[in-house]
Formats: sequence, C-alpha cells, structure tokens
Amino acid sequence: MPLPFSFATATEILFGRGQANSAPGRVAALGKRVLLVLGGNPTRSEALAKGLAAAGCAVERFAVTEEPDTAIIESGVTMARATGAEVVVALGGGAVIDAGKAIAALAPATRPMIDHLEVVGAGLPLDHPPLPFVALPTTAGTGAEVTRNAVIAVKEHARKVSLRDARMLPRIAIVDPALTDGCPRAITLASGLDAITQVIEPYVCTRANPLTDALCRDAIPRGLSALIRLMQAEDAQARDEMAWVSLCGGLALANAGLGAVHGLAGPLGGMTGAAHGAICGVLLPHVLIANRAAVTDAALAARLDQVGRWIAAAFDRTDGALGPAAAHLADWGRASGLPGLTALGVDAAVMAAAAEAAATSSSMKANPASLSAEVLLSVMRAAA
Repeated sequence: MPLPFSFATATEILFGRGQANSAPGRVAALGKRVLLVLGGNPTRSEALAKGLAAAGCAVERFAVTEEPDTAIIESGVTMARATGAEVVVALGGGAVIDAGKAIAALAPATRPMIDHLEVVGAGLPLDHPPLPFVALPTTAGTGAEVTRNAVIAVKEHARKVSLRDARMLPRIAIVDPALTDGCPRAITLASGLDAITQVIEPYVCTRANPLTDALCRDAIPRGLSALIRLMQAEDAQARDEMAWVSLCGGLALANAGLGAVHGLAGPLGGMTGAAHGAICGVLLPHVLIANRAAVTDAALAARLDQVGRWIAAAFDRTDGALGPAAAHLADWGRASGLPGLTALGVDAAVMAAAAEAAATSSSMKANPASLSAEVLLSVMRAAA
C-alpha cells in the first residue's frame, strides 16, 4: 500500500497539437477583459489576440522580454489593475508564464509583493484569490503551466525566489507542441535539459510519491531520446515528446520536489542573470555524481543508479554506471553547444555565494543527499 500523498494541478490540462485553437473560447468563458502576457516577439501572439477579439474580448498586451524581476511584475500588476483585467493569459516560455502567473496572483492583492515572496520576504499566503490564469507554453522546459509558484528575480538581493500559493495553479494549461516547432536550437537544448532535470530530480528526491514516480519513470527516457534527436534535426514527433516531458516535470516538481540543481540555479540565476535552463543543464550531470557519492539511503541510491542506466541507454552505451553516464551527458551537452558556468558569467565569488545561499533554498530540502557547501562548490567548478 503506497504511503499517503496529495497531488494538485491545473483545473484543466489540454494537451496535443491543435489545442491552442481552443484558447480564445476557453479564455472568453473566464472573462472578457484580458491581459495577454507575451514575450519579445509580438508576432507570436497575433493569432491568439485576433482570436480573443473575435470571441468578444478586450485585449491589452504586456511584453516580458527578459526573466521577470520585481519591477517587471509590478508594472504588469499596475496594467492589470488599470485595465480592469478579469483574466490573465500568458503565451511564451517559462519566464513569460511565470510573469503572467505572478501578475494574476498579485493584481487582486492588497499587501506589498515582498510580503508574499519566499526567502527575501515574509512568504505570506495571498490575501485574495488570484485572477483566472491561462498558460500556453511555447518552449518545452519549465512546466510552469502546471506549477503553483512563479520565480521572480529580486535584484537588490541578487536572488531568484518564488511567489508561491496553492491557488496560483493555472485555471487552464494548454500544451500544444506545435507552438514549440522551430524553436531555436540553443533554446531547445537549454529548455530541454531543464525539462529532463525536472523529471529526474522529483524521481530521486525524498518526497517522491507513486503518482510522480509514474510520470517520471516514463518521461526520463523519453525526454533523453527526444532531445538527442532534436539536436540532430527538427523533428515534430520529438517536439511532441518534449512537450509531454516538460508537462510531466511541472506536474512532478509541484507535487514532490526538486533538488540541488535547482537549489543552486536560483542563486546563480539571480546573481548573473543567466538563463535558468542553461544553468540547470550544465549542473545536472555533476549534481547526479555528487548525490550518488553522498547518498546513504539504499532506495534513493537505487533510483540514482536507474537514472544512470536510462542515460546510458539513450546514448547506446553499454556501461550503465551513473558516473560514466553522467560524464557522457556532460560531454554531449558541451558538444551540442551548452555553455559552461564560466561562459554564463559565473566566477569564483559567485560560486562561493551560491553555495552558501543554496542552503536556504526550498529545492535543497528534498535533495536525496546532504551536500555541504564544499561539495556544492566542487559541483560548480566541474560545471565551469
């Protein structure tokens, strides 16, 4: 009999090619005044904006051209309030979806944002329910369309922290793999490795449960295979696979937890502004090796070993030991164009600060092994 656990996600998930076509009608049923949060390329949102207008919605657009910080979120909240937004829709990558989620959460709030932020603030629950929020991801990476938090950079603290509340789960998540077709190779690689990290870490963490296990066991080998194919050529079927893996990662991390990769990625991203997916991708192999060396629980060690076998199988390697498999994954990432931490702007001082800051990260609480600041420094040096 499995141990008791809970599982929460978006009210409704629509998955598959063509599902984005249903977005205007679904959004219009939630509210007629729409704040449309989008990325740096406004043409990507034209079809959705026209569809919303045809469905009788008044649409205001808010562009997010970089990973969201407190100033960007406050500007979006101001626009949402000024336009009387009844529903927030985000069309874009993880940064755009996190921004939309945070704007929807804070627009009805009466307290300052800092009161609700973790680590640097009081981490208080929202004092009012969020506006209805609809997410349409255009990258296969973060799984933010089914999580209950938004990651926000706080520049004065040089940290990325979460705004978190159970009610922040999107009302509708529309995962249409066609929206990811033709995604640039570098973004595909970084976001894809982020997605793979987010099915590996919940699988090996201390809070895994039978439902997250079922998602991750299926998604890890599928994600590795699909990403390898996408680094060779554009492949619609592989895009479908990665969209599924990304969705599974969001579902799993929201209901089990993450680990040291994300524990380090938050401080590193906050201090350098480097892309989250690239940081996760370059750290993953080295964190796996460190966790295997430090883990004391036999069942968690067995899970880490299984991850090694999945990685080895994806690359047709006969040696399935985790150390060589993870090292091969690191070599493949570099050969595919993934930058090291040094190229991402991480120097020795940043590493030292990140190792200390990671101790307070919520992600570290579920890591399968206790990793000292010294070990975390060695991980980052190996990923440099």
